[in-house]
Amino acid sequence: MHGRPRKATKPEDTAASAAKAAKLRDLQAQLLHQHHHRIYTGEALAASSKLLEINPEIYTAWNYRKLALQHNLNEVTDPEIVQSAIEDELRVVEMALRRNPKSYGAWYHRKWVLSRGLAPVDFEREFRLLDQLLKADARNFHGWSYRRFVAKLKNVSEEEELKFTMDMINTNFSNYSAWHNRSVLLSHLLKQKAQGFDSKEDILTEEYELVRQALFTDPSDQSGWFYHLWLLGQTASPDELFLISSWPVPGSDLVLSTNDKVEGYKLFLTSNFSWCYFFHKRTFPIILYFNQAVKGVSSSTVTINSVFVANENLIWRPLLTTSSREAHCWVTYLNIPDVNPSNLKAYSVEISLGRSEGIVSSNGSCYKYPVQFKFTIELNNNNLEQFDVVSIQELFGWNHDDVCHPSEIPDLNSFDQLKISEDHVAEGLKDKQWHLETLSSEINLFKELSEENCKFVNLTLARLLVAHDAMVSHGAFLMKKRIHSEEVLKLYEELIKLDPSHKRYYEDERSLVLMSQLSGLSLSRIGFVEHLLWVQMLDLSHNNLQTIAGLEALQLLVCLNLSNNQISSFTALEPLKLLDSLRVLDVSFNEIGAHPIDTTRFLCLSPLSHTLDVKLNIGQFQKGDIKVGDHWEAILLFKDLRLAQLDVRGNAVANERFAILLTEVLPTLNWLNVIYFEILR
Repeated sequence: MHGRPRKATKPEDTAASAAKAAKLRDLQAQLLHQHHHRIYTGEALAASSKLLEINPEIYTAWNYRKLALQHNLNEVTDPEIVQSAIEDELRVVEMALRRNPKSYGAWYHRKWVLSRGLAPVDFEREFRLLDQLLKADARNFHGWSYRRFVAKLKNVSEEEELKFTMDMINTNFSNYSAWHNRSVLLSHLLKQKAQGFDSKEDILTEEYELVRQALFTDPSDQSGWFYHLWLLGQTASPDELFLISSWPVPGSDLVLSTNDKVEGYKLFLTSNFSWCYFFHKRTFPIILYFNQAVKGVSSSTVTINSVFVANENLIWRPLLTTSSREAHCWVTYLNIPDVNPSNLKAYSVEISLGRSEGIVSSNGSCYKYPVQFKFTIELNNNNLEQFDVVSIQELFGWNHDDVCHPSEIPDLNSFDQLKISEDHVAEGLKDKQWHLETLSSEINLFKELSEENCKFVNLTLARLLVAHDAMVSHGAFLMKKRIHSEEVLKLYEELIKLDPSHKRYYEDERSLVLMSQLSGLSLSRIGFVEHLLWVQMLDLSHNNLQTIAGLEALQLLVCLNLSNNQISSFTALEPLKLLDSLRVLDVSFNEIGAHPIDTTRFLCLSPLSHTLDVKLNIGQFQKGDIKVGDHWEAILLFKDLRLAQLDVRGNAVANERFAILLTEVLPTLNWLNVIYFEILR
């Protein structure tokens, strides 16, 4: 155990340990033999019971007993025989829990036995067992989880269980499990609007008063702080489901080139402030971004009226690198057909949603606010020379003066290009006076406590300020939105010094505050992508990024600079596979290949079992003495991209052989830069 000094072993202790190990090996061998040959006799079950009494963590033994119970009770109708078999299983579990009260296998086996419904449950015994357990360790989360299971099995009301959590908290304010169980129960009761819980504001006000007592009693104990964080989430996060941004911008006029010779992607505002875009393969993205992860976005829940394609033929997909069907951001593509040059004109596209049910969030909320907006597309067959553009056919450089901020753009410092409409969320954000007053009250309270230099106080105050800013200025310019930004940044800087063991977390939270600027600000996390859906060029260089999760929402992104960050593997770049328009990528001077054991490799399936590429033969990229098996992550990433320019200098993986591999995987490359090895096509 932690903090206990090691003691020199005595000869008799060594002998006893050796005898115990020999007995354990013998019992394990018996178990495997009986399991393999499906021997379910009383003698075999007794041997498995002895094994579990010594070591409750052998999952094979628990699974063996499940199979044995099913086999031995098959077609048995005598209730006494069934009851006796159930009692045997419960006794084995109790013996195992005496050895280890936190044994996952033991608790799960007890739940499995009772949930079978083979015999009446002795609820008095179950609650007595739980009382004994929680008296020994009131914070045993296994016991609390089992209590929820038994209470549900007995149909104990959630109100009654809520009173039990209050009793346990009154006994010990430091009971984290009791606070957690209270949050679970209150979430259900508030969602169901149970009798006495129909006023969320009144209930949360009482809970704030309760948790303050715990915080003032012992500010260094984290249990109450976690519950306060849950209360903050209930106060600041809207229960309703909203569409918070979309692209194209509602009411915008876009110019779309139909010139097949055009391969340039980057265009800025024209003199009449219309947007001009040039898309490969005549595809046009439509993007919807919700405040919660949702499922059910389809042609039946979102209607698009246009002359280009019938609504029922449109396919919506979530922008995720996982197989989940729930995402904040969804995209579909309009295919622009061949149009006679004499018929080139502006076409209207109308989008509506919320008129039929089907879009549902992960917490069960349904989208219910009808939204309808339109934009126009003007088809143009002219060449790039007629517009002020940056073509990626020529070598692209990250020149901030000449490229990122051209003089004809009135204000690129503001991220309000989306013009997110209050109409999308106005109905759900009415009457938020209580929420703002509560947040203001908590802010004033914790500002008084912040002088005590407690990390929990400072962290909670930072979260409160961020939540208050977000609620006060919803829908405003991102640059104007964070009225407490400087104060929050100062708090996170102090937290990094005060609590260096959690430095990475504080840096991530600080990064969200710094997202109003993007380059050279030590960002370690990406956020607020719903404000960046319009972006085609993005410079995230000279930060501390280890992942780029979230960038998959930027479907217009053409040029991306990730140089001088802390990206350690190609698997961390997987969101790029969802960016069809990406043509320029700079990942120079990161840490790709620098770590001998790269744990991110295990977050991505191996090439032998990758669900998206089961038919991929990485050997097809073999050339010379290149070891393609050492670079399967790079192959899986780059084979789906159509990059014209790539810079990988300054990474441990970058060498001449790797450059040759990249030219095989990326036939679209016009320019590749590897250390001391530059290729121009």
